[in-house]
Amino acid sequence: MAGTSEKDIKLLWGRAAGRCSYCQCDLTHIMDGLGNYHVGEMAHVIGKKKGAARTTEGTGPDTYDNLILLCPTHHRMIDKAPEGAYPNEMLFQWKEKHESSVANAFKKAVFDSVEQLKEEIALMLYENNKCFTHYGPYSEAAKDMGSNTQELWELKKLSVMVPNNRKIINVIEGNMGLLSARQKRLYIDFRDHAEAWKYNQYNRLDTYPLFPEEFQKEFGYE
Repeated sequence: MAGTSEKDIKLLWGRAAGRCSYCQCDLTHIMDGLGNYHVGEMAHVIGKKKGAARTTEGTGPDTYDNLILLCPTHHRMIDKAPEGAYPNEMLFQWKEKHESSVANAFKKAVFDSVEQLKEEIALMLYENNKCFTHYGPYSEAAKDMGSNTQELWELKKLSVMVPNNRKIINVIEGNMGLLSARQKRLYIDFRDHAEAWKYNQYNRLDTYPLFPEEFQKEFGYE
């Protein structure tokens, strides 16, 4: 979508966690022998061109506020449906509901022991590390200058790592009573890193706190 800024694209993918706002399917894929790719489509809620689906008296802008992330199936579904089947208000509700579920994931999760809490956190840290190892700037895939690994890395940061970091923050905030004083300090270090790293994906910072390795040692898999 040529008219959409990079910042708006990142914001849309990040807040939707790289999933369809209707069916929540994963929009990033890996196929053996075919490399990495994504199938996500940024659909206009209010049509951009006159005569397009869901147009009003004016036309819709190429901005985050007027875009919804969908899979090809459900993008086609809303565009090909009879006029009025999927009104703008409905699509905005889909988007708001989905993005809210991403932002609030794990807020209400309560654990009986710190061991159970650690197990949940470790799984998300493992998934983040897998993304970094497979797609990151030091990965084997990134060495192939002709691949689209850089594009998928940008998407994975927004669709997997940023949401996982938010889940970790949410789940720890809801279970702070299980942590020792040392573990709470390690959490603060992680939270400061995660929030600054997320901001850096949208607005480049001169510097930000690096990932705290002591947090990984305490809460990650051995």
